Amino acid sequence: MSVPVTSSVSFTVDGDVVEVPDDGATLLEALRDRLGLLGPKDGCSPQGQCGCCTVLVDGAARVACVTPVRRIAGRTVTTVDGLEPGVRTQWADALCASGGSQCGFCTPGIVVRLAALRQKSDDPTDHDPVGRALQAHLCRCTGWQTIIEAWDHLGETTPDRDLDAASRRATIEGRTPQRVAPDVALGRGGFADDRAPADALVAVPDGQGGWAVAETLTEARLLAGKVQGRRTTVSSRPPLAVPDGDWSATLRTSWVEPGYLETDATWCSPGGEPASLLANGGAFGAKAGHDLGRAARLLADRHGRTVRVLWSREDAVRSGPKRPPVAGGARPDGSGSLHVVRTEGIAEAVRAVAPGLRVFELDAAGPPTSAGLRAAGWAEAVVLLAGARGTLAPVRGPDGGEAEAEVADGRIRVRVAAGDPLDVTTLRSYAVGAAHMAFGWVTGEALAVDDAGEVHDLTIRSFGIPRAIDTPPIEVEVDATSGSPVNGSDAVFAAVAAAVWLHQGCPTDWPTRGAL
Repeated sequence: MSVPVTSSVSFTVDGDVVEVPDDGATLLEALRDRLGLLGPKDGCSPQGQCGCCTVLVDGAARVACVTPVRRIAGRTVTTVDGLEPGVRTQWADALCASGGSQCGFCTPGIVVRLAALRQKSDDPTDHDPVGRALQAHLCRCTGWQTIIEAWDHLGETTPDRDLDAASRRATIEGRTPQRVAPDVALGRGGFADDRAPADALVAVPDGQGGWAVAETLTEARLLAGKVQGRRTTVSSRPPLAVPDGDWSATLRTSWVEPGYLETDATWCSPGGEPASLLANGGAFGAKAGHDLGRAARLLADRHGRTVRVLWSREDAVRSGPKRPPVAGGARPDGSGSLHVVRTEGIAEAVRAVAPGLRVFELDAAGPPTSAGLRAAGWAEAVVLLAGARGTLAPVRGPDGGEAEAEVADGRIRVRVAAGDPLDVTTLRSYAVGAAHMAFGWVTGEALAVDDAGEVHDLTIRSFGIPRAIDTPPIEVEVDATSGSPVNGSDAVFAAVAAAVWLHQGCPTDWPTRGAL
């Protein structure tokens, strides 16, 4: 299927005058698919809510995925790659030095917006404008704090670091190969859809179990009849009941969306192997086990051409794995009962850290779940037992990493020991990000799922991920030892969740909707 084109649109992008078909495409589609400019990323299109596609239009920040390209006629567009080279380098260096970029998918848009703000700023020490600017963005990895630290130290000389060692630490924390370097913050981490051949076909789910295949994303979505997701008025609620018993603490959680920014994407050429979905980070386990690569291989062989297979944000919410809900009760001696939505491997994960909890897997209508998500099952057990005992204790994760956390004076304080840190900046960055994720998990994150199991929260802003202005300050102390390096951020995640919950008085139902 092709879209009739009777005219074209001319504008200037990164200093060059360009012309693209006026075929109903958004500015983001024109930049990426027509012009091959891959700095702006697609994290939610066409929702306009994640900020990954932010560019400057006549000097003002704008999200490209909701901007029709025909409205850009005669105007000037600047992507992250069109920023003045010195400015671009300063931001890349500052974000790398602070740990303000992990996977690097969200940061190109953030760099564009903050670079424009910095140019107009009369007082760079004032963080209020920075917080307001970041409300247009989402970042799942870093927890915001290290991004603001990059703002504070922009243009300063960065210390020498062993970036190979930093990459090893990032790989340990993210559990998939990951690269640490300044250019990662500019979106050059090697994401699958950025590496696809320019002449590849595009395949998107057709809503009936198959694929709509076309020459462009615009045409494929039109063929599939894609409808933009909306935020529902239906309230989220935990799907399981707390087991009967005389408990000192009880806990119920809901369906939780991993919320990774890079939506699932791969591509394959005829007779070839599909590109990995885990290009520079693995969404903390949320992308494991996908069969998109198989679909890409079949479609490529069928069409005799390279095919890009892309999930939209709505596809990822409907079909991607969620954190399995639990409902449990526990006593101070470590005994108790935990109900959990049936999930392969979840009972073993709980028993590894809480052998006194009896685990019962129950069926519940809802989206798929996975025990591969960050600390799934065992973090819930750690939290429940901390509530039953009424005290915080060091958390030791299955890998051997240890963490302690406390909430005081509106701040989250963390100590993490993960063997040889390899690179303190990277370990600290992942600890801050894990603390942010845990804070959001306890206080605000949940999906509305109806009795038939259908997810109603389809926009990325409806997941409850804390914004920069909602995130408390996070202090991290890294214990440097000579032991073998192990994952530490998962232990931080569990320890901070327990600390936040105890600080709030251990209300049964999550999210608590409470502040620190």
